[in-house]
Amino acid sequence: MDRGSASQNSRMVEEVFRDIKNRRAGILKALTTDFEDFYQQCDPAKENLCLYGYPDEQWEVSLPAEEVPPEIPEPVLGINFARDGMEKKPWLSLVALHSDAWLLALSSYFSGRFQFDKKHRKLLLDMIADLPTICEVVNGKIQDKTSGSKQKKLVRTFRCYIMYEISLILYAL
Repeated sequence: MDRGSASQNSRMVEEVFRDIKNRRAGILKALTTDFEDFYQQCDPAKENLCLYGYPDEQWEVSLPAEEVPPEIPEPVLGINFARDGMEKKPWLSLVALHSDAWLLALSSYFSGRFQFDKKHRKLLLDMIADLPTICEVVNGKIQDKTSGSKQKKLVRTFRCYIMYEISLILYAL
């Protein structure tokens, strides 16, 4: 690979990371500041609903795309079914966990779509691992989002890689 395409791939990694980070921000908004609105939209009487985070930091509860296969991986289907059968906090944690897995599936999809090599895939996953997971934020396990010990970063990186592998398995089924 020549320097020009390596530089272009680095820029693409930055763009994909910004996309993932903004989608994450939208989901976090739904699960925290807009939680009551989100909770009401997840009416179990409705069909299979998904939580979408968008690159403009917005969120939406909606049915999955009708096209098969969809343009990008879909978030978990049917987040609304367990809503009334569980306590709010465990349900919220479950939605957060599935949202983390979805974002990792998106990163895998974009890595393949843009043909990132191993170095650039690792760079993208490292950038994602530097962020607290949605689960960590929703469950209040992160107090200071901008700092953390080296050990916490390693744990988040390990979790990110594990969730990435799980997402590949889940979306392959």
